Amino acid sequence: MARTKTATKEGGIWETVKTVFWALVIAGVFRTLFFQPFWIPSGSMKDTLLIGDFLFVNKMAYGYSRYSCPFALCPIDGRILGSEPERGDVVVFRHPTRGVDFIKRVIGLPGDTVQMRNGQLILNGQPVPQAPNGVFVEPKLPQGPARTLPRCTNEPVAEGGDCETPRFTETLPEGRSHDVLNILDDWPLDNTPVFTVPEGSYFFMGDNRDNSEDSRVPAIAGGLGFVPAEFLIGRADRVIFSSAGSSLLYFWTWRPDRFFHGVH
Repeated sequence: MARTKTATKEGGIWETVKTVFWALVIAGVFRTLFFQPFWIPSGSMKDTLLIGDFLFVNKMAYGYSRYSCPFALCPIDGRILGSEPERGDVVVFRHPTRGVDFIKRVIGLPGDTVQMRNGQLILNGQPVPQAPNGVFVEPKLPQGPARTLPRCTNEPVAEGGDCETPRFTETLPEGRSHDVLNILDDWPLDNTPVFTVPEGSYFFMGDNRDNSEDSRVPAIAGGLGFVPAEFLIGRADRVIFSSAGSSLLYFWTWRPDRFFHGVH
């Protein structure tokens, strides 16, 4: 009887181990082939994406590369089943030199020229139209696990007060529109040289133009630079959950109005 009980107990433990193992395999396959979770860690994409937004990245959108797998372990050379991102897509990609995941908007396609002049985007020699779209207002409170305070154009603002930033709607040549924020005039990246996007690479920018580390800073200068296609991970389509707090347990910091919010 004792042996039977011991065997039953060992069999139960082994079944649990197998169940956990296959659950991890299935989760890994799902994450690799279909959707990858991603938390927004910074304010570089405000007001499209806020610190504490949680989304699933559509990994089927652009095909697969070695960076589709955790720790870049996919045995893939280049990309397979690939398709090209469209200008205006919000994309998660692996930083070419730092090995971390970034999220920005595709602005320049292969062969494009991109420049900033006095805070206005110039694509292929043509200014991209911007129209004033009110003011983005958020409380001046610590945001996310890093507890960073937002930058405001109406400083000084007491903690908890309304932090304001002018907002503009930018319309890309293909007709897609998105909002951008302008914190300061004559910020160093408001005026840049002309960048020519190489074949097989993309030029990315954040919507929070004065608070984004993006392709306007070349990789040789410690920035992002151009992003080769093999570093693309997937397209951000929808915010699933959002919290302004440092922990998901702080339900009073949840943003229900952003649950299942589309990314445009």
